[in-house]
Amino acid sequence: MATKTINAELFTKMFLAGAASLEAKKEMINELNVFPVPDGDTGTNMTLTIMSAAKEVTSLESADMLTVSKAISSGSLRGARGNSGVILSQLLRGFTKAIREHDQIDVQILASATERATATAYKAVMKPKEGTILTVARGVSEKARELAETTDDLETFIPTVIDYAKEVLLKTPEMLPVLKEAGVVDSGGQGLIEVLNGAYDAFLGKEIDYSAIKSAPGTTMVKPQAQAGADIKFGYCTEFIIMTEKEFTQADEDGFKAYLESIGDSIVCVADDDVVKVHVHTNDPGLAIQKALTFGQLSRMKIDNMREEHQEKLIRDASKLAEEAGKAKKQEPRKEVGFIAVSIGQGLNDIFRELGVDYIIEGGQTMNPSTDDMLTAIDHVNADHIFILPNNKNIILAANQAQSLVKDKDIIVIPTKTVPQGITAVINYMPDESAAANAELMKEEISNVKTGQVTYAVRDTHIDDKEIHEGDIMGIGDDGILAVGQSVEKTALEMLSVMAGEDTELISLYYGEDVGEADAGAFAEEVQKAYPDADVDMHFGGQPIYYYVISAE
Repeated sequence: MATKTINAELFTKMFLAGAASLEAKKEMINELNVFPVPDGDTGTNMTLTIMSAAKEVTSLESADMLTVSKAISSGSLRGARGNSGVILSQLLRGFTKAIREHDQIDVQILASATERATATAYKAVMKPKEGTILTVARGVSEKARELAETTDDLETFIPTVIDYAKEVLLKTPEMLPVLKEAGVVDSGGQGLIEVLNGAYDAFLGKEIDYSAIKSAPGTTMVKPQAQAGADIKFGYCTEFIIMTEKEFTQADEDGFKAYLESIGDSIVCVADDDVVKVHVHTNDPGLAIQKALTFGQLSRMKIDNMREEHQEKLIRDASKLAEEAGKAKKQEPRKEVGFIAVSIGQGLNDIFRELGVDYIIEGGQTMNPSTDDMLTAIDHVNADHIFILPNNKNIILAANQAQSLVKDKDIIVIPTKTVPQGITAVINYMPDESAAANAELMKEEISNVKTGQVTYAVRDTHIDDKEIHEGDIMGIGDDGILAVGQSVEKTALEMLSVMAGEDTELISLYYGEDVGEADAGAFAEEVQKAYPDADVDMHFGGQPIYYYVISAE
């Protein structure tokens, strides 16, 4: 007997099974990444993104189609990490917008939902590339629309669509030469296939292991610094998400924020369609919750006693707490311009702070920050215009996604792809110029910065006409692998020979946590000898994984 509809209960199981399938295969997906570098990869980013949505779904008390759709959209949007995670969140956002008003999903609705998912994801990427997760998603939507004209049986429809998606995935190496050279299919596309496979297993009634979802951490948020216990005016850190039941207007948002300010501080209230994320420090969490219930159902409620946490922290590390308490900053008058930078490593963090950056999001290459991390940082910078420096090409989409969710501040994303580009952007900020003029100036200046990073290979591969073996030292430039060798310093110099030219005026070296100061100093002298007409600066970066980050300007 044919199955013609999917109800909310079954759809919920299918989504959670898709998330569990992706989590189970994340390491395999990571192995498909073209560059064999030891950092956060596609499988990890996509898994963290979908797990954020899965946690939203499992926290729901009811499971009608509208509520589940809102939870998936909000959770994935705010938990999105890396380009692949952002694209996955946009696919889920578009898909759930198409099904949310229906009690049952049939073939026609499913086809329309896949089309909307694909259109939403393509729109989110400024320059879409074929041979990626987008191509696989488009294959799904095209096949779904074709089949919807000939069958209403989901038992035929779903496996046929998935089989076609797998065919498209196998063709991705022919669309992207870098995939063909490395001998892999697109990792993001493979991740999408795993989600579809898991969903289909649940549709068939197979037994699914959901334990990974239950144990998954929630969306990582960058917390404000704790105050000393005696100075904590509001003792309960209260967080929740409102699943609004009617339009949440700007007037509603302004009024709710004003109410929260009357009962607490450290307010975060960010609305996205019909989902509102709330964070407040208050002495009566019940008041915040009661007011929020007038707008809709609540999800992901979390209340922490900050005074209790303070006492535990004090016992663990009294001196560190005293230092943090001294840095606790009172609410200052709103200023015109602020800066947020993504960074990792104590030395690099200190450099950004010395240059006037207001808020550091720690993460970067080894762990891409989520959209929610960006929103939290934005909330803590009290400025009219806020420049965000992602400092990694895999974080720019998450920054852009955060930008689109903020209404009360002018968020300007400078598309810095490396830390040296971020440093150059801040250095070239002109206080007397407008925010718009500075944005153009920064974009122009970062285009003059060439960056190279020296790390080690975690697996064998062939890329950029280079044979690479596990354990080899690699020098990775802006457009690919520039050098491969056995010595960190020799590989770095070979890489630099490709980056630097006769017109290079400044070479900056940032040495990582695994490089001693004496070794870094000796290497800086070698660089100076090789480039006598350039100024060579050496700085402690403290970054993990990358022995050196080097820029040439």
